[in-house]
Amino acid sequence: MDWDPPDTWDRQRRFLEDLPATLRARPNALLVISGHWEAPVFTVQTNPMPPLLFDYNGFPPHTYKLTWPAPGDPALAGRVRQLLGDAGFETAADPARGYDHGVFVPLKVAFPAADIPTVQLSLRADLDPQAHLAAGRALAPLRDAGVLIVGSGNTYHNMAVMMRAMRGGTQGPAAGADFDRWLTDAATQDDPVRRDAMLAAWSQAPGAREANPREEHLIPLHVVAGAALADRGVKTLEDHVMGAVESAFRFG
Repeated sequence: MDWDPPDTWDRQRRFLEDLPATLRARPNALLVISGHWEAPVFTVQTNPMPPLLFDYNGFPPHTYKLTWPAPGDPALAGRVRQLLGDAGFETAADPARGYDHGVFVPLKVAFPAADIPTVQLSLRADLDPQAHLAAGRALAPLRDAGVLIVGSGNTYHNMAVMMRAMRGGTQGPAAGADFDRWLTDAATQDDPVRRDAMLAAWSQAPGAREANPREEHLIPLHVVAGAALADRGVKTLEDHVMGAVESAFRFG
């Protein structure tokens, strides 16, 4: 797409392009928690060949012709349900669900060959931070099987503020800086108990509700942090885009 300035997304693109080379090994599979899928209970995509779900409107025609034909992994989906069920969570399966743009847009850049089996897991619609941290802890054994657990969302997702910044230029301090500093401190805590307690109380942080008026784009981070167990988080990206701060974190 055409953006003003043209390099608006260059840094995030390079971050995603470089991601595979930073991993210790090529993943056997990807489990993706996207901010664009909510369900009453944690729901797992079981489609063996998921199509793309173009869950956006008003974009240029070419954005509806994208492809990313990664295979699904019903066996992994079953394992996800088993682990969550063993932890006391009610789950469901969705055999028809396709990859939404929280999955195929970043992964098309990071893994363009689309040759790694991929499964999407929904958020639970109550968006309870404690529950999503606990779900992540339940899924931690997948890491030992070579599954890369990806949280796809935004650390700042106040689109009204970002669109105003785009219309009026991006001069001045970036929106979300206070929350980003707090979130960086929380995610990179040495003590995982302290980290999870901070993330559970994220809405009390400075600038929290300005950065995320609704938390669906932040909560994927909670699942990933839960799956990290004792691994300390590292900030791997801080980008100032559309007048706001967006960051990424990695565990393990």
